[in-house]
Amino acid sequence: MSELRVALTFDAEHPSRTGADAGSPDRILDALARADVRATFFVQGRWASAFPDLALRIASDGHLVGNHSNYHAPMTLLSPDGIGTDLREAERRIADAAGADPRPWFRCPFGDGEDDARVRATVDEAGYRIVPWSLDSGDWRDASSPDAVRRAVVGGAAASGGEPVVVLFHTWPGATAAALPDVLAGLADRGADFVTVAEVA
Repeated sequence: MSELRVALTFDAEHPSRTGADAGSPDRILDALARADVRATFFVQGRWASAFPDLALRIASDGHLVGNHSNYHAPMTLLSPDGIGTDLREAERRIADAAGADPRPWFRCPFGDGEDDARVRATVDEAGYRIVPWSLDSGDWRDASSPDAVRRAVVGGAAASGGEPVVVLFHTWPGATAAALPDVLAGLADRGADFVTVAEVA
């Protein structure tokens, strides 16, 4: 077994910032398919409804599908009932579009609530496990570039000291799609074993 285990995760959510590229999700999926790598996609419910063909392709290509909420609101701002409603609505939309059950994998929007006991208990009661990341690609930053993303991920994974690495990407930045082939090649050159979060969480 490789000493470097890497789970590539992509948050699929409504883009609303500089650097968003409508063609990025398809190019990401193309790069993963060429490299024969399975990843994990945390899908926002509203995104699944807006882009059902992409949501279906994620599942059809064999990637693990998780829940990334419906409205992408910070979980700590919601009541327990609000969190439960948000998770269930996202779950319904993801299942309708992708034909996949996202349970038990959940990623908090912005990472907000990962260490909050109330949020964790509510998410657990809804049948989910929160999946944080250990390495941020930085692809969400306005000034991000393909080279910066590549260096952050390949260098960060190489310095992990043998611990499994869960990488945070997003589907909307053009920098992510442009960097991904080189990221995959760079990690493969370092002997990475590509896994889903189900294998490391």
